[in-house]
Amino acid sequence: MADLLDRLEAARGSARAASEEYTAADIEVLEGLEPVRRRPGMYIGGIDERALHHLVAELLDNAMDEAVAGYARRIELELGLEERITVRDDGRGIPVEPHPKFPDKSALEVILTRLHSGGKFSAKAYTTSGGLHGVGLSVVNALAEELEVEVVRSGVLWRQRYRRGEPLAPIERVGPAGERRGTVVSFVPDRSIFPQTVRFRPEILRQMARSKAYLFRGVRILWRCDPALVEPGSGVPTEELFHFPRGLEDFLENLLAERERLIEEPFAGEAELEGGGRLAWAIAWPADEQGYAGYYCNTVPTPAGGTHETGLRSAIVKGLRTHGERLGNKKASLLTADDALGGAVVLLSLFMREPQFQGQTKDRLVSPEAARLVEAALKDRFELWLGAHPAEATRLLDALVARAEERLARRRARDEVARKTATRKLRLPGKLADCTREGREGTELFIVEGDSAGGSAKQARDRETQAILPVRGKILNVASASVDRLAANKELQDLVTALGCGTGKHFRLSDLRYEKIIVMTDADVDGAHIAALLLTFFFREMRPLIENGHLYLAQPPLFRLAAKGKIVYARDERDRDRLLATVFKGRKDVEISRFKGLGEMNPQQLKETTMDPRRRQLLQVRLDDVDGRSPADLVERLMGRRPETRLAFIQEHAALVRDLDI
Repeated sequence: MADLLDRLEAARGSARAASEEYTAADIEVLEGLEPVRRRPGMYIGGIDERALHHLVAELLDNAMDEAVAGYARRIELELGLEERITVRDDGRGIPVEPHPKFPDKSALEVILTRLHSGGKFSAKAYTTSGGLHGVGLSVVNALAEELEVEVVRSGVLWRQRYRRGEPLAPIERVGPAGERRGTVVSFVPDRSIFPQTVRFRPEILRQMARSKAYLFRGVRILWRCDPALVEPGSGVPTEELFHFPRGLEDFLENLLAERERLIEEPFAGEAELEGGGRLAWAIAWPADEQGYAGYYCNTVPTPAGGTHETGLRSAIVKGLRTHGERLGNKKASLLTADDALGGAVVLLSLFMREPQFQGQTKDRLVSPEAARLVEAALKDRFELWLGAHPAEATRLLDALVARAEERLARRRARDEVARKTATRKLRLPGKLADCTREGREGTELFIVEGDSAGGSAKQARDRETQAILPVRGKILNVASASVDRLAANKELQDLVTALGCGTGKHFRLSDLRYEKIIVMTDADVDGAHIAALLLTFFFREMRPLIENGHLYLAQPPLFRLAAKGKIVYARDERDRDRLLATVFKGRKDVEISRFKGLGEMNPQQLKETTMDPRRRQLLQVRLDDVDGRSPADLVERLMGRRPETRLAFIQEHAALVRDLDI
């Protein structure tokens, strides 16, 4: 023992000695592009798929800056074999003459090898631009296994090649360029930095090219992809030219397709801004209230919105209130921005000088003046547009006021639930079959799909500890619904009342009436969808219930297998095949029946397979990251208002699908 203590003390002494040797020689100074290679996350947000595609976005932004400045009319984006990305434009071309501050290097090499170098720090070369910090092209170069750039200046073609950010040779004069002009950049990502599993996706790149074309009506963007890289049946063409003469209006029509609208004609237009810059917008209100929001600044997408979004929301809600006052509709004063735009399709493209973004990936615009500029440009124009469409404007206003009234009704319902919870005088829903045990310990609430299954469950339950609450069909998707619609949804309000613990800021775990909340739906696609909607509700409105381990998913069987008195249940096709190969191996007289739903099971079957604690299987719902995404990110991506995020998820995971339950 004494020997062990001596060794531990010696180890501590060595550690102290090592820490005391920390000197100035241990301070590293990273030069050139080494900071990017060491810490790519600081510049492109990580090394995942989104970060990889951000490299392409940087090159496209540079080409679009030339187009917006009036010097380029055509851009090409190509994905070739070995994951080679090529971006071409017919703009002015990057300067190649010696740089005044570094006379032994061309301006091109300075831009490619030094952070914070470029022509966008002042308004001399670009009035507005998406590139601001002078790091885009140099970051791409730093994270590329190899990169080649060709530039045409004054009719002469120049070329230079790089490897992992370092030039392989000085810039080379190739010769006369003929009719060519502009800049061509091609690169292959460095696989010592990006994982092999992270690949360019043709569908994402094509969408990127198309979105840029929507944002500037004067540009043509050609998309190309090697046929070997396109998945059969994906619908992604190997070559396509994008040109949209009406800009955002074409984008809006593409999003809405044949969907019915509250007002047929969209609120769309363009305006020059005070002090320079330009604004384009297109807004429509679909009848199905499935909204979409696309905000851009200098052609850079800002998925997190920002100050330009704030200006638009303020202009729209003020315009609606003013129009309502003009019509004598006093309820228009109830409107909020969420009421006005919660189910709308909104596109906004702002061009301004020296915008300020949140981070290098530019997900959010934070320029304070953007809110004022956008509101000033839109408010009066929106009021005039409403006045020019009186019948449609009245219909729109009435629909939005009804939404505001639903929101207020929901707030009153939540306050009522909170009040009842606080005084423990709950008026329980009539369709709840409650358990008889007074305390919470050992009790369970089964949320059951449909009245038919609810009837079987009520007969199969243990009346002392198990309560049954049937829900009818697919409940409201709270991630994409407005707050007011949630308040008016009786199924959800019955569930809130039955649980007794309130929602949102009124949630109190101590008032939860059951120890376990068990979602019990059919073992098919519709059942999985209903379960997903319920999980979304619990995540958004009662997250502590999940965090404290109270939420579960039942695992009802899909198949019943029987042969000569032996009966076994299978959860799915794979479990069925396993049982046939083991329990019923070699038998040809196995009777296999598939349950169409919980309502098809008799109470005894439902009890022994799904409800009896001694024999059932439950899955506890937990909040874990999946593939690096947080639960909040996944819920928003899969259940939120933006259909394009669900489409992207389906496209990303389509290759993993083996059997479809259709």
